[in-house]
Amino acid sequence: MSAMLSSLRYLAGSSGPSGYGSRTTAEEATLPAGDLSHITAIVTGATSGIGAETARVLARRGARLVLPARNLKAAEEARARILAVPDGDRVVVLPLDLSSLGSVRRFVARFLALRLPLNLLINNAGQYAERFAVSEDGVEMTFATNYLGHFLLTKLLLPAMADTARATGVQGRIVNVSSTVHAWFAAGAEDDGPLAYLRRVTRKATPYDPTRAYALSKLANVLHTTALAGRLREMGADVTANCVHPGIVRTRLIRDRAGIVTNAVFFLASKLLKTVPQAAATTCYAAVHPAVAGVSGRYFADCNEAAPSRLASSAEEASRLWSFSEGIAAEEKEKEKEMSLPVTSFRFQVQSSNADRGMAIA
Repeated sequence: MSAMLSSLRYLAGSSGPSGYGSRTTAEEATLPAGDLSHITAIVTGATSGIGAETARVLARRGARLVLPARNLKAAEEARARILAVPDGDRVVVLPLDLSSLGSVRRFVARFLALRLPLNLLINNAGQYAERFAVSEDGVEMTFATNYLGHFLLTKLLLPAMADTARATGVQGRIVNVSSTVHAWFAAGAEDDGPLAYLRRVTRKATPYDPTRAYALSKLANVLHTTALAGRLREMGADVTANCVHPGIVRTRLIRDRAGIVTNAVFFLASKLLKTVPQAAATTCYAAVHPAVAGVSGRYFADCNEAAPSRLASSAEEASRLWSFSEGIAAEEKEKEKEMSLPVTSFRFQVQSSNADRGMAIA
């Protein structure tokens, strides 16, 4: 009955306890936050779709943006669009391939070299891989990109976020963008939990199912949020961590799979789809809305607190995932040389690897 009422509220766009609902846009969700010129935000996956709208709206409110991107041409185009928005004149583009832990480390080194504050980290980037692939670190590619890269990125940036919050008195926020699809991953037998499944898939001991792999990565995003919120409390850092389901929207992630069946399904389900501005609303709400101040370790949908799946709520599973992630992302596994990068107020190029080329600062 509750599920039916929830679905009806979604279709009608009815407001929840927060005063917002499924039809709320990102601009509406950020309006109460006022001027954000004191905020510096990193937004992954900001070259298209929900991430691009999130970045655009934050810039419109005055925030300084750092846009990590694997495709620097797309990032430059996104930067140009943002610069056309009033008060959107502070945008930095840095190279980052989230599937590579080495690239994550290089990105963090470059960001720290800029000596910018960091108030907000939005882990938005995601991919849906139709075919099985393994990252350069030996991890299934969807899991590596959607979760593990963000795990390491967050871990390495935490000291900067804690320092910024302490120095400015402005609470830092981390937002992990997950999906309701996380509930599609349900553990079977005791030995078929998330990590056991990941190991079997990576070793090709079980057939690759792209949908289940994607669901696992989104489950990991929720579990990461739970464990991260607890560690932030233990650190005494004035930083919160929350997770969001943006809603169903036809972004590039889905368009890449376009076909007769996909198009027909989306035509029939068009009333259930959100526009991109609506889909970015929950991310923006969790990122800057005053009502979310001090709230941590929660899952949001349609700009309201919601309940994740039973497995996603497991503190034990979250702890296991954290330990596994720390082990695979350990410093000693990286063979990167320390980088000393110049910082200027104009564009300059840095050559390192095929995945990490170029840097642009506005």
